[in-house]
Amino acid sequence: MSASRSMGFTGSAGVLEGLLDAPPSEPHAIAVVCHPHPLQQGAMTNKVTYILARAFNDLGAVSLRFNFRGVGTSAGSFNNGIGETGDALAAMDWLSNEYPGLPLWVGGFSFGAYIALRAQSERSIKRLVTVAPAVEHFDTAPIELPVCPWLLVQGDADEVVSPQAVLEWANKLPRPPSLAVLKGAGHFFHGRLNELRQAVVGYFSGGIGLSRGSVRL
Repeated sequence: MSASRSMGFTGSAGVLEGLLDAPPSEPHAIAVVCHPHPLQQGAMTNKVTYILARAFNDLGAVSLRFNFRGVGTSAGSFNNGIGETGDALAAMDWLSNEYPGLPLWVGGFSFGAYIALRAQSERSIKRLVTVAPAVEHFDTAPIELPVCPWLLVQGDADEVVSPQAVLEWANKLPRPPSLAVLKGAGHFFHGRLNELRQAVVGYFSGGIGLSRGSVRL
């Protein structure tokens, strides 16, 4: 696997920093990955964000992790999810321009999962992954639900986001995601990152065969 390549692109707040991770062969898709909450030390170097990017690489996509406004050297300051959604859209547009014609995938972790959900409704997204989405802390009601294949990964021992709240929310949706529940996994998936990666790769490659509903890993 090649090393991450540092780069920058312009959003409405100014220049945002990012890291590109390429698959070992010619890419057939592109993917944007959104990191956890900027005010709680969330950054593109977060381990779950990194694992999501690598899972997308495993599936043949070029992945872009980036720092939201005000994180690292990215310009601007925290904007309560609204500006951060704009940052994600700018990342999608930049990557789409760099690799024209390739299908676009989106993933996110915690706050980043919320941003990924917001942003996917404004672009043509072919795959969506949300890991431990912070549904209790943000208003998800106005979000237009995905029509693409959507995997939600949740640890059932999450100490930050209520697993029960996440699963109840997901199961009540008119178009619910496929669920992968990692038994005993906490919010940051310590010691379980490889299983998280395998869940994503397995779902989209057909290895796990998840359907609408829940599977425990």
